[in-house]
Amino acid sequence: MSEAAATGLKLPPKVSGEKPGVGHMEAFSVNFARFLMDCEAECGELAEYNMAGQQTVLMSGPEAQEAFLKGLDKKLSRAAAYQATVPVFGEGVIFDAPPERMKTQLKIQVDALRYQNMKNYAAIIAKEVDDWVAQWGDEGEMDFLDEFIQLTLHTACHCLLGADFRYKMTDEFKRLYHDLEKGLQAIAFVDPYLQQPVFEARDKARRRLQELISGIIAERRANADKAYGDALETFMSGTYADGSHLTDNEITGLVIATMFAGHHTSSGTAAWTAVELARQPEYTAEVLAELQALFGDGQELTFESLREVPKLEAFIEEVLRLHPPLVLLMRRVIEDIDYKGTLIEAGKTVAISTYGSHRNPVYFPDPERFDAHREKADTKEKMWAYIPFGGGPHKCAGNAFALMQLKSIFAALLPKYEFFLVDAPDSYVDDLSAMVLKPSSPCRLRYRRRR
Repeated sequence: MSEAAATGLKLPPKVSGEKPGVGHMEAFSVNFARFLMDCEAECGELAEYNMAGQQTVLMSGPEAQEAFLKGLDKKLSRAAAYQATVPVFGEGVIFDAPPERMKTQLKIQVDALRYQNMKNYAAIIAKEVDDWVAQWGDEGEMDFLDEFIQLTLHTACHCLLGADFRYKMTDEFKRLYHDLEKGLQAIAFVDPYLQQPVFEARDKARRRLQELISGIIAERRANADKAYGDALETFMSGTYADGSHLTDNEITGLVIATMFAGHHTSSGTAAWTAVELARQPEYTAEVLAELQALFGDGQELTFESLREVPKLEAFIEEVLRLHPPLVLLMRRVIEDIDYKGTLIEAGKTVAISTYGSHRNPVYFPDPERFDAHREKADTKEKMWAYIPFGGGPHKCAGNAFALMQLKSIFAALLPKYEFFLVDAPDSYVDDLSAMVLKPSSPCRLRYRRRR
């Protein structure tokens, strides 16, 4: 007798089209966002698919997503689901650390993004934008995906790791960081230790990054009396319960993890924001008027002033709805789950799709249409349908910094320049080849200085 039969529970419905040996891996790899939407359409609230032997249950809809993000926390493990990050962040860091050490590391990471630090960041980002546009001239054309990758790397480094790190950042650092990013391909979530060139480059980059970051740490320890007010300072001063400090390896891992939170997702969202500003002139005019009224007399761009831009916030929220930075969130089941009479067995993976959730027409009418006037996600049901940064006790630690970074960039940029599409409006589409969403390349826009 099966375990489900013994307990009187049913099993989740299985997605069709499974192939011997690989399960649904081929369909998942082609377009995993569309695959997940098809799973929900076929099976409903729960849908089980096979990732090359790893059985995964997709949980769809606000009720199931709330259970995933909050209600089932004690029976689900993030660490087991995200072993693909271990070679990137490093051994003994976050998802490879014992539970109590992981808890302390994550608390230190949250402390690094505390209000006192955040107050300094808006002005830093505005300066980075000013430096960025200084060579633009009155008009031109660029691939803005590449440009925003560079800009958000600079802003994240400057804000989180300090000016000393930012201005010593070389092309080597950018290449190393790029190699780490490429190491988080879909296959890494099946086996991150396969003998593949992309993983070999990832491991080499992680070793070299630790050498570079350890050099900065050594310089700071030699100047112990100087205050920096950034994330790296917080990492270096953080301690475990026994009073011991983080090692260079652990500090490097938290640096990388925080950079991912502050840059990895923001570059794609920033590029999509620029595209939608060019593609949605009626909403752009409203946002511009708001920014000109607030900053038109030369008022300094501050963390406090960025709380007074509801139209820009609503615009960015709609960008995040249509183009959520992380398409898929996962957990590993560590204890059997009875979800509304259905057994989800220990050892399986459960997942939710932000991309599919944000296209649920029940909560987002005409979901493929960009509408910056949509009602805010302030009801319980809609709150768990709109999940660009997850939710519950494990909501993305970098979400506040990411939003502040996006608001700072466009509050500084939009009053100076206007943007126009180079290619047909419908040619700007999501690149779904990786786990982090960004526009397809090239993402070309024309810019022109405002008179």
